[in-house]
Amino acid sequence: MKCAPFEYVRPASVADAMAALAEADGDGKVLAGGQSLVPLLALRLARPAVLVDVNRVPGLDAVARDGDAVQVGALVRHAALAGQTLHPLIAEAARWIGHAAIRTRGTAGGSLAHADPAAELPAVAVATGATVTVAGPDGERTVAAEDLFVGALVTSLGDAELITGVRFPLPDRWGFVEFARRHGDFALVTAVVAEVGGEVRIAVGGVGSVPARAVAGERTLAEGGTAADAAAAAGDALEPTGDLHGSPRYRRALAVEMVRRALVRAGIGGPG
Repeated sequence: MKCAPFEYVRPASVADAMAALAEADGDGKVLAGGQSLVPLLALRLARPAVLVDVNRVPGLDAVARDGDAVQVGALVRHAALAGQTLHPLIAEAARWIGHAAIRTRGTAGGSLAHADPAAELPAVAVATGATVTVAGPDGERTVAAEDLFVGALVTSLGDAELITGVRFPLPDRWGFVEFARRHGDFALVTAVVAEVGGEVRIAVGGVGSVPARAVAGERTLAEGGTAADAAAAAGDALEPTGDLHGSPRYRRALAVEMVRRALVRAGIGGPG
């Protein structure tokens, strides 16, 4: 199928992009890498009246050290994230995103704004306690990653708001484990462990509508539990959804093993 008709706008600044979105009155979409949006347009599952192409907006494509964190611009491509050395956890996660063509076009901001519960970067953002910079009609605001994701493909962004960057704290220790039927497929389960500022944080993706903090597993570790103990506690607290790829019971069991492996890779909780 072909896309439904839409007006195409190519802003030269963040302010111009927000103005175009505001004028669209809730019927506009942002085009960055287009790896999620374009297929939806082609299938007519999305029919925006206005398409706002932000690829020419300057200043949104840099990766830079920012104290004890790394600042990632919204237009940074997944391939660039996989190749950078400032934040090894992000680099590892980005290597699992799709295939080469997708990594070449897909963007950091687009992945977070799309909010696919099986995506890698949202899980990393939750695990590290990342903060997202959002530009909107009322100025700039900062949103914690855990508050950005509301549901599957749903965020707390307003219709005229635009992600401009993400600040990912640097973990002292980390572990990333993903299970997919084939490399490049959507993950059935992703587990991310990050020790930030002495606090161990665990996030699990692919088991619900948003990347979930495994608070029960974190508490078990803080009380002296092993990696296996923490993984079991994390699994007990999860409420996975089932689909044609796996039942809730299967996904819970898989999540337990992925969390255990991620903790072991991070060197947290003993040999597991």
